[in-house]
Amino acid sequence: MRKFLFLLSILFLSICFLANPCFAKKTIKIGLMCPLTGAYASEGQDMQQIVELLADELNAKNGINGTKVEIVVADDGSDAKTSAMAAQKLITKDVIAVIGTYGSSNTEVTQNIYDESKIIQVATGSTAVRLTEKGLKYFFRTSPRDDSQGLVAFQTIQKSGAKRIAVLHDNSSYAKGLADETVEHLKHAGMNIVFNDALTPKENDYTVTLTKIKSQKPDLVFFTGYYGEAGLLLKQKKEMGWNVPFIGGDATNNLDLIKIAGKKAVQGFQCTSPLLPTDLTDEKAKMFMTNYKTKFKSDPSSIWSVLAGDAFKVIVKALEATNSTNSDVLADYLHNKLKDFPGLTGKISFNAKGDRIGDVYRVYKVDHGNFILQ
Repeated sequence: MRKFLFLLSILFLSICFLANPCFAKKTIKIGLMCPLTGAYASEGQDMQQIVELLADELNAKNGINGTKVEIVVADDGSDAKTSAMAAQKLITKDVIAVIGTYGSSNTEVTQNIYDESKIIQVATGSTAVRLTEKGLKYFFRTSPRDDSQGLVAFQTIQKSGAKRIAVLHDNSSYAKGLADETVEHLKHAGMNIVFNDALTPKENDYTVTLTKIKSQKPDLVFFTGYYGEAGLLLKQKKEMGWNVPFIGGDATNNLDLIKIAGKKAVQGFQCTSPLLPTDLTDEKAKMFMTNYKTKFKSDPSSIWSVLAGDAFKVIVKALEATNSTNSDVLADYLHNKLKDFPGLTGKISFNAKGDRIGDVYRVYKVDHGNFILQ
């Protein structure tokens, strides 16, 4: 009888493991690909801190259906080649899903790596339209797309009353895509685009580019690149004594922009962006931001790191709801069953392409060194 009961208990436990594969391993590993070195290291640091804080809070509450979560981090170096290497590293680490990364170009070189390995990828600061036009089953993103931002950017430019528009990008997947989307709206409205060209990113002097744009006498400049270049452009524009208004895309909405440009040079600058961490309205999100500030002594520098937190939360929700680590089961849940999930940045659902559903873009204006929601 004892032998029979022992065998029965073994059979019962085996059935439990098969029915609940989340319990089949000591920990559930979730990958995080982020730029801990390179031009956007501050973004990556915030991403890591937010995701690990969420994981700590989850594990303190018994993890996912009783199994603890382990975050496996890979530095993508803000670089496409390094991003591909980071993805290759993570697929060998037994991760169930991967969060990241920041930057559409860096995300794009990793998509097929994860898709071929049947690993769920939830990108964060990657807004290029074509990322979700490839029909990749396991790819999702918590950030919005450039086409929705392009419309908001166009409306902001139109509202400014500017007649002669200069458009400047950096030829990256994100910046070129946003520029193209906005230009299409401007052309359709019959607005006069007097300049539409690219700069070379990560240079130290953009006075030649600014002089070339100035010669076209624009009423407004729309820059779709990142905050590092935007800061230098604003600083050097101020030094030239040129007071033309600048509007930026969402990659300029970072507190480091103000540090680079200086408060005087950045005064009046506008940008399109999802809500900043300090403007989140959900009570649970505000509580988490308070916990973050208590632990790390500052707010996140931008919204993109918070979107990494949302990626973690939707992955966890899928694992909890399905009680499965099978990628096909998880993908089906995220595509078809996750509806209005309360994320840090608002309600989250995904469409058939893996895009986040809903309009999340707003307009910010810098006043006395602060981004103010308009």
